[in-house]
Amino acid sequence: MVALGRISCGRSYFKTLFANIHHQKLSRFSSYQEIQSGNNNTDFGKKNWKVFLSGEIHTDWRDVIRAGVREKNLPISLSSPNTSHADSDDCGAIILGMEEKRRHWDSIGARMNAIRNKTLLEEADIVIIKFGDKYRQWNAAFDAGYAAALKKCLITLHPPNLGHMLKEVNASAHVVCEDASQVLDTLAYVTEGILPSVPRDGSHFIPIADRLGAGNPNP
Repeated sequence: MVALGRISCGRSYFKTLFANIHHQKLSRFSSYQEIQSGNNNTDFGKKNWKVFLSGEIHTDWRDVIRAGVREKNLPISLSSPNTSHADSDDCGAIILGMEEKRRHWDSIGARMNAIRNKTLLEEADIVIIKFGDKYRQWNAAFDAGYAAALKKCLITLHPPNLGHMLKEVNASAHVVCEDASQVLDTLAYVTEGILPSVPRDGSHFIPIADRLGAGNPNP
């Protein structure tokens, strides 16, 4: 009977302990939500940001970001390369005349496209580059290197399975995102100081001071 009593007490103790831990996590999450609900940084500093959207042209990721920027009313002007594959291939030949050899056809088109791409990338405050699964985006990798050389603020966007192949590119990026919603949340934060109402980890989120301790124990 004594042993059973001890087991019962032990179960009760751990049940109470886990309930307290869960309550603390919910309290921290609620505190985060309260902070964010009052996070209207009206004096965060107004600037019209120029953002260049480079990378793959076979999915609608640019449309998702454009719609999100409009919905959030962010002070951002978006630009991109010509996303028509056929037009970017044939622009030089259509305007200047056809070439007999493929390398010359490609060359006159590539140099014509470079006028737009180089100008907009150099003018941009932030460069976002999307890498996709379907094709090897050599042009995207080139733009990433060019942006890094110009010391542009660089955000890369790609599915997790490409992380290893792009590790050197990502090492030069300020932010590495897995989906367009992370890009939009990043843009909202850096331009307006607004964080998402719900953290990526949801109710499991714990502020750094609670999880890892104060960064400066002797302020």
